[in-house]
Amino acid sequence: MKKAVLAYSGGLDTSCCLKLLEDMGYKVISVCVDVGLSKEELKEVEEKAKNLGVLKHYTIDAKEEFVKDYIFRAIKANAMYEGYPLSTALARPLIADKVVEIAKKENAEAIAHGCTGKGNDQFRFETTIRIKAPDIKIIAPIRDLNLTRKEEIEYAKKKGIPIPTESKKYSIDENLWGRSIEGDELENPDFIPPEEIYSWTKNPAEDKEEEIVEITFDNGVPVAINGEELNPVELIKKANEIAGKHGVGRIDIIEDRIIGLKSRENYECPGAVLLITAHKALEQLVLTRDELRFKEIVDSLYGELIYKGLWFSALKEDLDAFIDKTQERVCGTVKVKLFGGSVRVVARDSKYSLYNKEMVSFDEKDIDQKELAGMVKYHGLQDMLYYRTKLLK
Repeated sequence: MKKAVLAYSGGLDTSCCLKLLEDMGYKVISVCVDVGLSKEELKEVEEKAKNLGVLKHYTIDAKEEFVKDYIFRAIKANAMYEGYPLSTALARPLIADKVVEIAKKENAEAIAHGCTGKGNDQFRFETTIRIKAPDIKIIAPIRDLNLTRKEEIEYAKKKGIPIPTESKKYSIDENLWGRSIEGDELENPDFIPPEEIYSWTKNPAEDKEEEIVEITFDNGVPVAINGEELNPVELIKKANEIAGKHGVGRIDIIEDRIIGLKSRENYECPGAVLLITAHKALEQLVLTRDELRFKEIVDSLYGELIYKGLWFSALKEDLDAFIDKTQERVCGTVKVKLFGGSVRVVARDSKYSLYNKEMVSFDEKDIDQKELAGMVKYHGLQDMLYYRTKLLK
């Protein structure tokens, strides 16, 4: 008996994959990795898999691991890609890793996923699978058969697979760190998204009262909100709730996919925007100018590695070492004002602060201003010499 382990979400793509794998002669073991789904959603996915005839179904609770080992690292690296916090991309290596674990446990001949050939997830899933299980065959039925959405629906009807209703016309991926919405009219860059696509964030125009939120960090990781210490999962949920009610975290961008296609993407990531904004503000207080300048380069590269699915790469490990060293002093509190979709840092404090009030104040004499004259005199020396050569022409 040939066995294939399928990363299963319960959507049309992975449901079609389940039956396509059966057509190929495989007994299918479905795996749903919980990185932020509700109990109702998890139950629905499990029931759907069983109704479609899987040999076995696994539901793996990976929420705490996702926060501690992935989200917290993303915060320390201020991980963004083209201006938005990474959520879907951040979860894919973890999901793939768990699927590999089940495949090894079940002695499966193949691992399958429902990615298309136009998106990013095929890179994210398959890179992790090949790193962790290079000898296991990978099958991507939707991509390999070059199926269109219309062809998938026709196949689903033949196989008795439930078709998404009109209320589920958008393709949505959701986890603790964010929510992505795409498809249907949203594929048109000139289309204004309706309010109905949002579920985590309140309409910013309806926000009536500003709120100041205090975030406490220890070694670059958020540990408390408004003085209340929370476990990792609850802290992320709380950040999403607080920022979401002020309409924070709505992002609409034209994104450059790995293969070079431009796509219109809509995201809701209220907690991510709040926490990364606060984290960067604290770094500005405690890190040196040179550290900040170099870390900007590292952070940008780190975000790109996540986006491209290279979480388990050697370079990412190297960058973690540098980032972890800088975060030893990123301890303290940041106060952020939320209102009408905006996030504004209004105060920050740390025992490792490099800010010196006496030295910077115009009312104090901690620095002998006369000694700066020589420094200023030669500050632009090469530019002065360059300008002289221009006058010779």
